[in-house]
Amino acid sequence: MLEKRKQLLRHCLKDADPGVRQAAAASLETLESAMELPAILASLKSGGRGEKVKALFALERIQSQKVFAPLLAALKVGDEDLRSAAIQVLGRKKNPKVIGNLAQCLKDSHPAVRVHAAEALGEFRDPRLVPYLGVLVTAADTELVKAAVRSLARIGAGEAEGVIAPLLDHPDAQVRLEAARALGGLET
Repeated sequence: MLEKRKQLLRHCLKDADPGVRQAAAASLETLESAMELPAILASLKSGGRGEKVKALFALERIQSQKVFAPLLAALKVGDEDLRSAAIQVLGRKKNPKVIGNLAQCLKDSHPAVRVHAAEALGEFRDPRLVPYLGVLVTAADTELVKAAVRSLARIGAGEAEGVIAPLLDHPDAQVRLEAARALGGLET
C-alpha cells in the first residue's frame, strides 16, 4: 500500500506544475519517514544523545498514533535536551490528549524544559490553559514569563488580559514588549 503511494507520488514529481512537484516531494519525504519508523525507534532506544534528539524530531513528520508513546516516554528521561525535543514535537503535533503531560512539564527541574513546555501549550489554542500559563507570569525566570505571554497571545482568550496587563510595568523591557504585543491579539 505504501509502495503504491510512493509510486504515485514519484509520478507527480514529473508534473508540469511546480506546485504539484513540490507537494509530491513533501509528501514523499513524509511517507519515507513513516516507512523508517522502526529505524527511528531503534535510534531512540540505542543511539547516542544526538541520534536520539534527531530521532525525536523525525517523529514530527510521521502521521501515526505510534509516535506518541515514544514521545511521551521521552518526557521522563533524565536528559533535558531529550525532554525539550519531545515537548517541542508534541506541541507541534497538537494532539489534545497530551496537554496534561505537557502541563506537567511546566514543573520540570530544568528551566529550558519549562520554557519549551510553556511554548508548546500555546500551540493548542485552548482557553482552558490560561490559568496554567497565567501562573507562570510571576516567575523569576524572564524567559519563562515571555514564553507564557507568547502562548497566552496565541491562545487569544480575552480572560488572559487580567494576567498580561500587569506585565506592562514589568522591570524587563522584553517582557513588557511581549505583553504589549499580546494584548493587541486577544479576543475582544
